[in-house]
Amino acid sequence: MLTFPRKPLPAIKIRAMSLTNESVVVITGAASGIGRALAVRLSQEPITGIAIADVNAEALKETEDLIRRPDLKVTSHHVNVGDESEMRAFVEEVSRGHGRVSHVVNNAGVALGGAVNEVSLNDIRWLMDVNFWGVVHGTKLFLPMLEKEQSAHIVNISSIFGIIAPPGQGAYAASKFAVRGFTEALRHELEGSNIAVSVVHPGGVKTNIANTARMGVGVTLSEEEIAERVKEYNKNLAWNSPEKAAEIVVEGIKARRPRILIGSDAGLVSLIARLFPRRYFSIIDYITRGKMRTM
Repeated sequence: MLTFPRKPLPAIKIRAMSLTNESVVVITGAASGIGRALAVRLSQEPITGIAIADVNAEALKETEDLIRRPDLKVTSHHVNVGDESEMRAFVEEVSRGHGRVSHVVNNAGVALGGAVNEVSLNDIRWLMDVNFWGVVHGTKLFLPMLEKEQSAHIVNISSIFGIIAPPGQGAYAASKFAVRGFTEALRHELEGSNIAVSVVHPGGVKTNIANTARMGVGVTLSEEEIAERVKEYNKNLAWNSPEKAAEIVVEGIKARRPRILIGSDAGLVSLIARLFPRRYFSIIDYITRGKMRTM
């Protein structure tokens, strides 16, 4: 494996607190779930601006209404994060509207159900465009603005399935492992600079991602069976609220934690995967009484 020497980075004094009254935050996937909860929670901080984005314009407007306050500049942007041209336009809009950006939270994500032999190549491309390329676009295209800040932060949302890979989630796990690897490498590259980098691994969170998951073209389950699986997941595995998840992420941002685990389930899964890298799924499957297979 070839390695490349890192260029020496200038000594930069980083503020102890990541969120200040000069902070301008970008959040993708802000129309619902963790993204909306993050927008609401961050709007309570003494920051100066938030730019929220999502492909669902109607639901995004609801988020916008929730976070408006007289002393906070809020801009709302209809964006498909997987489309490079739309993301470039988004960056330009944010630059014109806010002038600068100090924090980028690449949160937008989608889910895809089905075993590897049930999902099509187009299914996987769609998933990777949003879950992985959305993170790459948000990171790369905002990076020049972040480099101008005295203190900046990139927060990329992976998943518990960026730590383990259960059956039926090959494509989704691939996207979230990719986010984890991309983010960790970026963190090492930017170590000592003005930009902190964090990867977030949510466990089960009560969001719409399971309800809106796309089924692979080869999945033979009936609509009733799919609905039952989603119901089982929401009942038995989605233990954490989006609001709790947002609070944990904000705490992680303030502490500049490189790795943010959401929920005791994420912590336990991470431990099991480290201790038993070959057998982790059988152990987790036993602990959850097979419920992990319904996801």
